[in-house]
Amino acid sequence: MREVRRQDRLLDETDSRRLLETGEYGFLAMVNTDGGGYGIPVSFVYEEPGRIYFHCAPQGHKLDNIKTDNRVTFTVVGKTEVLPAQFSTLYESVMTFGKLALVEDDEEKHRALILISQKYSPEYMDIAKKYITASFARTTLLRLDIERVSGKCKR
Repeated sequence: MREVRRQDRLLDETDSRRLLETGEYGFLAMVNTDGGGYGIPVSFVYEEPGRIYFHCAPQGHKLDNIKTDNRVTFTVVGKTEVLPAQFSTLYESVMTFGKLALVEDDEEKHRALILISQKYSPEYMDIAKKYITASFARTTLLRLDIERVSGKCKR
């Protein structure tokens, strides 16, 4: 992997983790089955140590892609502010690199669905648990095992 050109803009590990924990959505980039690029915005949940979970349907483009090549990049953008008069932008972002895998273990899958629900709908956990149970068989969980993290900012 190449080093970040602007070393003075690197986010430290704490701020990178915070952005992974609090980011609303991210952008998953993968290799398409034909060798081209494929990217999609997705909701997610980060879990220590170094895992990100996504849910999806039992069939689809993402699943086809990871059968061919499971290497992915996942990017989360935090706060941004365009500075028109300075022709610049304040920003914070974090990129993760790793491999995407199907979650086959039912306990891990259930735990990850609970984590996703707690992140996006904490005030509706009773309903979320019922929904998880009802849709469990037709929901697929993917886990990104993070191999490298690179955060950057301009504040």
